[in-house]
Amino acid sequence: MSIIIAGAVRVPPGNVERFRPAMESMLAASRGEDGCVVYSYAVDVEDPGLIRVFEVWRDRASLEAHFKTSYMAAWRAAWPDFEVTDRKLIAYEVGAEYPI
Repeated sequence: MSIIIAGAVRVPPGNVERFRPAMESMLAASRGEDGCVVYSYAVDVEDPGLIRVFEVWRDRASLEAHFKTSYMAAWRAAWPDFEVTDRKLIAYEVGAEYPI
């Protein structure tokens, strides 16, 4: 059963470029993890301070291991420096998937 994480965080629009290297570092580390299928961030076109988050994990164990990494702790600890707010992420357990 796959796990999908979808949602967003917000930063002041003026902080997006300063936040980009931290996002790129987190993307690279997370994408290298066993069980990570997709890990992405996207700046919303109409709301440039809104960072969309989309992740797919092979299973719950992979996601739980991700939460325990040192770079996840560092990532969250850095959020006040970038004024990250409005973290709204939802996990979805997917029983089946098929192309459309």
